[in-house]
Amino acid sequence: MPVWLRKSLVVMISIFTFGMVSPAQANGFLTAERSEKSASAETSFIDSFEDHLDDEAVRNHFINRAMREAEFQSFEKFGSKIGPVIEDEFRQTILPNIEKAIEMVAIQFPGEELNTLTISEMPGGGESEKIFHITGGNGKDIIRFHVRRDQPPKDGHWFNFHYHTYHDGFQNHYELGKIFWAKNTPPKWKS
Repeated sequence: MPVWLRKSLVVMISIFTFGMVSPAQANGFLTAERSEKSASAETSFIDSFEDHLDDEAVRNHFINRAMREAEFQSFEKFGSKIGPVIEDEFRQTILPNIEKAIEMVAIQFPGEELNTLTISEMPGGGESEKIFHITGGNGKDIIRFHVRRDQPPKDGHWFNFHYHTYHDGFQNHYELGKIFWAKNTPPKWKS
């Protein structure tokens, strides 16, 4: 089989299976009959290519896992009173922005370090802002996702979704979006 075709098939199999079949497995299947002579010439290229695809697969897996957890934690925080009212707008406006922030975090860490990142499991209730945090292997927060209740004068109540990062000591608010509640006071979180 020509080298260019074998390499193309390795890439295609990895992409179409969304990383479920690793480039090493695909390459092993496709090159089972190749000779030792041609194997040494291609090894360095395929190894570097596999490392890149493996990092990308780990990154995509982390982003997917974090997004599932972000959605779950958010609706757990909203509770049965707030969740149904803001669900559609949250999914359309806020979740895509959360995904962008999580992708930003995923890019900062190589594949093996992404496996050490954890997502907090208990969103804050009552008046607490915490939705979830992503924590590094050392136990320190990397990024914190919060929602604050705002009440501008004569403008009703708003939910202000934002995040903080460790880069500035969690001081700055990076806005994810706002959702209008109503003129009346919203119930406590998790109610």
